[in-house]
Amino acid sequence: MIHGFLQLLAFQALGELCSRFALPFIPGPVLGLVLLLAFLGLRGSVPASIDLVGSGILQHLGLLFIPASVGVIMYLPLLAANALALGLALVLSVAATIAVTALVLKAVARPSPEDEHAP
Repeated sequence: MIHGFLQLLAFQALGELCSRFALPFIPGPVLGLVLLLAFLGLRGSVPASIDLVGSGILQHLGLLFIPASVGVIMYLPLLAANALALGLALVLSVAATIAVTALVLKAVARPSPEDEHAP
């Protein structure tokens, strides 16, 4: 299990190095995940050690949301004071996301020549 954890930390460290010296506008952990994905793609399978660590982390993923929940409770009066603006922003952003997704799908999903000649 420690070997898999060290492998994950090594990919994160490589991502941090790439972020510092080559791509400073992309966060290091994101680059580390991309490097890990490339490694796993080239390898063709997930090593058992990484699978074991990943499964363990996923089983306890809910613990990572505790600090965010505490922050929400801590700022509850501020959130309540701005509830209308927050609700409106959420509804408009969801509607905009759906509209943009539909437009992108329409642009990407061009009809094939066979579909144009169908009755």
